[in-house]
Amino acid sequence: MNLRYTIFVSFIVALGGFLMGFDASVISGVVKFIEPQFDLTKIQLGWAVSCLTLTATLAMFLAGPLSDKLGRRTVLKYAAALYFISAIGSAIAPSFWFLVLARMVGGFGVGASLIIAPIYIAEIAPSKMRGTMVSLNQLNIVLGISVAFFTNYMILQLGKSNTGWAEMLQFNNYNWRWMLGLEALPAIIYFIFLFFVPRSPRWLAMNGLDNEALQVMAKSLGAEEAKLQLKSISQSIKASSQKEKTSLKELFKPSMKLVLLIGIVIAVTQQITGINSVFFYAPMIFEQTGIGTDASFSQAILVGLINLVFTLFAIGLVDRIGRKPLLIFGLTGIAISMFILSTGFSKATYQLTEDKIQACESFVDIEHLSSMQNVVYYSDLDFNKALRNSVSEKAFKEHQTDFISKAISINPWLVLIGILGFVASFAISIGPVMWVLFSELFPNRIRGLAISFVGLINSGISFLVQLVFPWEQMNFGNATTFLIYGIFGALGLVFVFFMLPETKGKSLEELELILVKE
Repeated sequence: MNLRYTIFVSFIVALGGFLMGFDASVISGVVKFIEPQFDLTKIQLGWAVSCLTLTATLAMFLAGPLSDKLGRRTVLKYAAALYFISAIGSAIAPSFWFLVLARMVGGFGVGASLIIAPIYIAEIAPSKMRGTMVSLNQLNIVLGISVAFFTNYMILQLGKSNTGWAEMLQFNNYNWRWMLGLEALPAIIYFIFLFFVPRSPRWLAMNGLDNEALQVMAKSLGAEEAKLQLKSISQSIKASSQKEKTSLKELFKPSMKLVLLIGIVIAVTQQITGINSVFFYAPMIFEQTGIGTDASFSQAILVGLINLVFTLFAIGLVDRIGRKPLLIFGLTGIAISMFILSTGFSKATYQLTEDKIQACESFVDIEHLSSMQNVVYYSDLDFNKALRNSVSEKAFKEHQTDFISKAISINPWLVLIGILGFVASFAISIGPVMWVLFSELFPNRIRGLAISFVGLINSGISFLVQLVFPWEQMNFGNATTFLIYGIFGALGLVFVFFMLPETKGKSLEELELILVKE
């Protein structure tokens, strides 16, 4: 077995995950600059952020079948090109709608790389290393997110710099354009490196190119093992070829009932437990505990670090202790952490004392708050309702967090422990393990189509969670919102415990025999 070769190829392919993470999160540093530049409404601003998710969702559905036809490597090359076009287009965007269009182009690259990279890695990696290698994609997503935050910060600092080269490149005047355009560099690197990656051996075998498939497999498995694996693959393909042409209907055949149910439940659970609510709104959640903006930003950075560290733990453990134990451990932690968060906010009280009201003088007429002075509110819902009745809608929307941070009495450690525990539990389990399972669960002949289907569901749930979280907070309150996430985590735990078989150490053909009942 050539371990170095397998790691080298898997790492190059997983760079698509890095670009995906970077592309998805870099917009966080851009929004404050494009809003005044293009005179955007809040709806338009939200569209600039979320439009990428919509095209990524569509790409997830199309990428699998397209890769079955054109090849995994070819689709990844197209994805790299789309990332480059999106980065340049976003950087030079003369208008809001041009920017949205460029971002949506990048969304197609996001969806394609998110789906195809795990498929490719699973098809080239040995069974004993498959979980670790596939998890490299999740690690690169996490790295991409972290790098985007740091490069955004770096560009802002360069904009304040007096050095000649920084002024020449006009980092200050074009800061958000540099933030978005910087992605073109890793996109070019990814595109070039993909030429050093072989075509997927299982795709080659599916298309009758057995000699080339054997050569590729021999580099990662050794000559003898490669012959045995190719024989097994060929038998599986031959059996599949006797069936009708692959179509979406095949996913819903009785024989696919168990594997499809597992795929859908895992896809939904990964997002419906609230991971993107925490990632995208972490500073706001922390700030509502009254710790201040600077401390909130610092704790949000801590969330990113915890995510990275525990993703590394997951990569090291997924092939040692298995997929199911990690999921059981992680979902237990997710449910407990969300219940801790819910408890922390449910015990919070809100009171605007005279000195706290005086502190609001810089952004509101404090006479409007006189009816709230020294009144104790036992939920954020009651406090927000009273606040909306006391100040203008404009003042409420712009300074709601300021009012809450001054009024709230809460144990901030419960919130910090709950969020960090949740992120750690997610990162060591269902974050990376979901993609490992997706690459293993489905039969060879329909793997691309099946992963696209469950990936579509996963992305759709992600979009909805992002969209409704602020509405949930306003209408249900923080305590109830996090309680709902905790309940979903507990339900997912029950399903995994009773329904999910262990896939560690089994070949893709062995898993097909276990999971697909004719």
